Amino acid sequence: MVRRVAAVAAGVVLFAEAFGVFMLLMTVGIVVENQSMSLDGLDPAMMSGGALGFGIFSAVFLAGCGLVLLLVGVRDRAPARFARILLVVVAVVHGVLGALTVGLVGWEAFAVLMVVLALIVFTLVAYGPGGRPQKPEAQQGAGSEQGEERTQKQESFPGEPGPKPAAS
Repeated sequence: MVRRVAAVAAGVVLFAEAFGVFMLLMTVGIVVENQSMSLDGLDPAMMSGGALGFGIFSAVFLAGCGLVLLLVGVRDRAPARFARILLVVVAVVHGVLGALTVGLVGWEAFAVLMVVLALIVFTLVAYGPGGRPQKPEAQQGAGSEQGEERTQKQESFPGEPGPKPAAS
């Protein structure tokens, strides 16, 4: 139950963050264009277009990750491989932005980014490596040979060369 709430909360937060990032970068683009700001002779229209383009890309990426988290929370299923990769990427982005935010913005913004990071990582860890959980009947229906192989594999240690040959 907690993992569903965390996934839905992270999804909602990422949707809000997507809107906020888009509005911030759109505002930066408008200000750059209206003030005719130039960075080392670059055209202000190009800088404005770049800010707007990056705002659209960031908003779509964050909203996509938020949608993945909402679907994970609603369905209570682990994310698929591509969705898991997206969530890992957005978690890394939040970690890097959090490290930069401490010096540039302050501890409050850092704390917010770390809460979002914690929600994303908790969702990834809580739903495990992916796929559907195996049913107990499939595990109990194994033959005795398979059970013996499991115990042999569990008894081996990391430094051992492998399974011992059977005595003839």
